[in-house]
Amino acid sequence: MPHRAIITVCAMVATLMQALDSTIANVALPYMQGSLSATSDQITWVLTSYVVAAAIMTAPVGWLAARFGRKNLFLLCLVGFTVASMLCGVAQSLPQMVAFRLLQGVFGAALVPLSQALMLDIYPPAMRGTAMAVWGMGVMVGPILGPTLGGYLTDVYNWRYVFYVNLPFGLLAITGLAVFMPKSPINAALRFDWTGFGVLALGLGALQMMLDRGQDKDWFSSGEVITEAVLAGLGIYLFLVHLLTFDKPFISPRIFKDVNFSAALAMMFAIGVVLLATSALLAPWLQTLGNYPVATAGLVMAPRGIGTMASMLLAGRLAARFDPRKLMAFGLLLLTWSLYESTTWTPDIGASSLIGTLMVQGAALGFVFIPLQVLAFATLPAALRTDGTALLSLFRNVGSAIGISVTSALLARNVQVVHSELGAFVTPFNRALQAGGAVTHLLNPGRSAGAQVLDALINNQALIIAYIDDYKFMMLTTLLALLLLLVMRRPVAATAKPDAAHPAVID
Repeated sequence: MPHRAIITVCAMVATLMQALDSTIANVALPYMQGSLSATSDQITWVLTSYVVAAAIMTAPVGWLAARFGRKNLFLLCLVGFTVASMLCGVAQSLPQMVAFRLLQGVFGAALVPLSQALMLDIYPPAMRGTAMAVWGMGVMVGPILGPTLGGYLTDVYNWRYVFYVNLPFGLLAITGLAVFMPKSPINAALRFDWTGFGVLALGLGALQMMLDRGQDKDWFSSGEVITEAVLAGLGIYLFLVHLLTFDKPFISPRIFKDVNFSAALAMMFAIGVVLLATSALLAPWLQTLGNYPVATAGLVMAPRGIGTMASMLLAGRLAARFDPRKLMAFGLLLLTWSLYESTTWTPDIGASSLIGTLMVQGAALGFVFIPLQVLAFATLPAALRTDGTALLSLFRNVGSAIGISVTSALLARNVQVVHSELGAFVTPFNRALQAGGAVTHLLNPGRSAGAQVLDALINNQALIIAYIDDYKFMMLTTLLALLLLLVMRRPVAATAKPDAAHPAVID
């Protein structure tokens, strides 16, 4: 196919833009809070609005691409995302920022699935492993490097450049795709399934709201969270009933009959749980327990992304030569080992050991992600590719949201539980605190200063144990994901025959 390299670069840029924006604004929130005169609770809507809008608008990407043409939709979303990013940068109040982030989420939702579908179409089956490796670097590395880049831009310039940085990349992708991306057919006869989309939007929106607000509202002791949970369950249930009974739902039920693809959705959900949860846990661990400065913490996290990029390039080449299931098994076992190593971390761990474990963890994710893309689309009909890429993105995002919420809730709860258990041993009757000397005098629970020092020490130990419990939870999630490999089928070796539905995939 002509201009394949240019199209690939532009698709990669679009993917990286969307992936970066899922985390790049996180470190800038305290700075936004002062500029926009918002409370700490209100400023989180800057993140929540983007996530909710992106979750809702990911599902209908396949229908929109078929109805209006993939190229037209891609360009519209790129233009909308770039403009919305600039509007976020100039926002003067919290309502403006939330509205512009909603727009950014609406237009950004389609960028990742459309770029993946485009890459699958322009590369022949024998080269798709390498193509998915290149594309996957944007999806996997973007969220990992987002906080580092966001911290740098905020520190050197100000928080508004977190959004302005999208302008040059957006213009590059828009120009390249407008000139070189081949036109795609438009099916004006399609009618949108408003009922299916409405109940799915209700379910996904309420689920995201419950996950984002649950920790702040003490979960199901809050009426708001209970209401969101009920609406989420109702919306998803009604969507499933509608999917099975309606003649032409906007997501074809045929897609779930493909065993490889259905198992890949479950696997992607599990990888999503671990992908962002590990990053979300690592940053505060480095700063609160490791006592790393913010800038240094960002540098320590960077090797994880390097490990991911290196393994993706290697896995992309190996996926065409070896059974992708074996590569995924290797990646999952490697990820399990890295999470097990994380359960041994204490504040005394050396930087070299920490970085080594993080590089292995990043490499493991690459060995899982690339073969997973090959297996997911190995037997899926070409007509369902765009729907398939949208669903994979949706399951990854929902898994990430659940992973972050569950690990955050477990961390907060376990800190309190362990603190209570350890605190039960701190009494004036404990012989270890009655031995005399300067140390026990300093830690005397009968004195106000001693009680404060003891409380700080206990809280520190409780936090270490709570982090260990979170890593154990993610390790168990990874081990359970191994079982999905048993139902996946090895893809048939690619032949020289062109794809009948997409003849342009062969040069």
